[in-house]
This record gives sequence, structure tokens and C-alpha cells, in this order.
Amino acid sequence: MIVDCAIYRDGHRTEGPDDLSDALDEARSWGDAFVWIGLHEPTEKEFDLVTQEFGLHPLAVEDALKAHQRPKLEVYDDSLFLVLKPVCYEPDSDVVSTGEVMVFAGDSFVVTVRHGVGSPLAAVRHRLEGDPDMLRHGPTGVLYSIADATVDHYLEVATELGTDLEELEAEVFSPNVGGSRYTASRIYTFKRQILEFRRATVPLAVPLTRLSGQGVSSAQVPFVNEKAQPFFRDVNDHLTRVNESVEALDRLVSDILSAHLAQMSVRQNDDMRKISAWAAMAAVPTLIAGIYGMNFDHMPELHWFWSYPAVVLAMVALEVLLYRLFKRRGWM
Repeated sequence: MIVDCAIYRDGHRTEGPDDLSDALDEARSWGDAFVWIGLHEPTEKEFDLVTQEFGLHPLAVEDALKAHQRPKLEVYDDSLFLVLKPVCYEPDSDVVSTGEVMVFAGDSFVVTVRHGVGSPLAAVRHRLEGDPDMLRHGPTGVLYSIADATVDHYLEVATELGTDLEELEAEVFSPNVGGSRYTASRIYTFKRQILEFRRATVPLAVPLTRLSGQGVSSAQVPFVNEKAQPFFRDVNDHLTRVNESVEALDRLVSDILSAHLAQMSVRQNDDMRKISAWAAMAAVPTLIAGIYGMNFDHMPELHWFWSYPAVVLAMVALEVLLYRLFKRRGWM
């Protein structure tokens, strides 16, 4: 469905005509205006009208309809096609959710297609309408603002993930909770969320490098004003920080998981030592009682009056000796 449609001229919004072709013709007749159409999870039938009026490439249209794309930048004859993956993080459930934003940018139009959650488009449009200077840059300004809002939110998500990871790390190394059987599952789940986050951030580096003029083929990117390249370089710098943070988080999660497994192994060894020590202590009186329980006639001290107290005292003395020996070696 079409969420919003407007013509922007000289940094200000004017409501577009109901007919999309009239809106595009009107924007082109003014020369310094452009049309911005926002769609949310459109059907093929709904998108056909936009495709026909703006001459969008069928391959890009197919990607926009099916979604589930990697972040990328495609250059066609009449437009650019940029795919972004906004991210949302729920700290309570430790779940990273990704949406998708597809941006078609031409000489006098911008078409944005949103799928899923976490879209910054409404906030970007509202902020741009309060910033006429940025709107005067036309489609390039919209393209930059969407990319900037998406990457800035990546930084917020990376910070939240780092905070939650510190709490998880404290839990793992806590002597009371670190041995929980659910801890390894939580660590692995957290690692899966970081992987989901990386799928959104890492592939975006190549498109932003091209838009910022730092790539090999950056000079061939049309519909992007060269004066906007420093702004895209700033966004690319922020994305580099995000990717470095995500890489560090991924390594730290792996280290925490290895440390937790090592702790579990050490605890199991400690438990086995304690079990072995108690078994040894139980074996000594069992051995003595077994020997004296064989009921032979000719056994030392069998008919001695103090035999029973002496044997019991010997058992107690041996138990105390073994207990102190195991305690000194840390087995008890």
C-alpha cells in the first residue's frame, strides 16, 4: 500500500496529485523538485502502477517485492536501487529483528519500499521536512538521510548488545550461577543474534563505499551529487565502527562460551575428585568390616575382649586421616 506521496520543491513539501504520472510530470516541470513515494509491503498488483510510471527495472522490482535481500547497491539506466536492513533489538528477550528498506532513486523521484519491522522511514521523512537545506539536495539527500538513520541505529543496537553481553559475562563467571545448565544455551542464542546483526551491517560496507566515492567504480554511480560524497563517507565511517564493534562482540561471545565450557569441565573434575574421595573413605571401613565378617575361627584378636572397640577406633582414625589428606589436596 502507498503510505505517503508528496512533491518536494525548494526544501518544502507539497501534496502530490492522486495520479503518479501527474506527480512525476509536475516535479520534472519545476526542474528543482522531486517526488517521494513510500510503500509498505506492496503486492505485485499495487507495485505495477509505480513500476510503469517510474520505469523501474524489473529485476529491482522483483527484489523489492520478494524482499529477503542482502544490503546492496544496483545501478540501472533510470535509477539506483539500494537495499538496507534496519535492525531492532529487544533486550528483554535478547532477540535481534531485521526489516528491509528498498530505495529507488532517480533524477526526480524517490520510491521507498518497506518490509518488516525497524524501519526508520517515517522518522527520516519527518526530520527531513524540518530540514529544508537537506531536502534541497533532492533524491541524494533522501538517500543519505535513510542510510544515516539506519547506520546510527546500528550504533545504538551495538551498544545495547554490548551492555547485555557484559551482564551475560558476569553471570557466566559468577560462582553461584556460572554452572547453570541453561547458560550455554543463552550464550549460543546470543551468538545467533550477533550473527543476525552482522548479516545486516557487514554487506552494507560495499554500497556505502561506492556512494562515498572511495570504491573503484564510485565515479560511475549516477544520480548522486559529488558534493554529497563526504556525507556518505561519514556514514561509512560510522558503519566501520559498527562492524568493528560487532566483530569484537562475536569474538567475546566465543571466548565466553569457551570459558564457560572450561568452567564446566573443571567443575566436573572437581565433582569427580570429591566422589572419588568419598568412595575411598567409604571403602576403608567396608574393607575392614569385610575381613572381620568372614567368620574364620583362627583370626587375630577374634576372642580378645577389646577387639570390637579397637577395630571401630581404627576405622575412625583411618577416616580422619583420609579426610585430612583429601582436604589438604583440595579434594573435599
